[in-house]
Amino acid sequence: MKWMTKARLKSPWVIHFDCGSCNGCDIEILAALTPKFDVERFGIVNIGDPKQADVLMVTGPANKRNQHVLKNLYDQMPQPKVVIAVGECACSGAIFHNCPNTLGGVDKVIPVDVYVPGCAARPESIVDGVVLALQKLQKVSEGEKVE
Repeated sequence: MKWMTKARLKSPWVIHFDCGSCNGCDIEILAALTPKFDVERFGIVNIGDPKQADVLMVTGPANKRNQHVLKNLYDQMPQPKVVIAVGECACSGAIFHNCPNTLGGVDKVIPVDVYVPGCAARPESIVDGVVLALQKLQKVSEGEKVE
């Protein structure tokens, strides 16, 4: 099993879910995948199947309409897994905080391991968040307690 854990850490698969953001953070996530920032140098593969994903990257605030979809995606991911909240909306709800249908940050629905603040979050910050998430994934894979 150690070889499988090592392989997952060398090539983590990321699924991205937009909870209803302004798309600013989504554009920055795509920018992080370009050769200028090259988040793929960490072996990251962006996929669309939660059953094969190691990392869930979420943008936008959690709301009553998408909370079940978000929870469903999270539940379908195999253990160990990490969640990255990208942007102020995903971290706290930001400008949508007092809207009647908004619950707030993503952590109101699922546990979040890494917060990447910013409106919109810069690609450099997203890369730093991915590196931190991979470190947490490694600790979880090795059975260490992560805070």
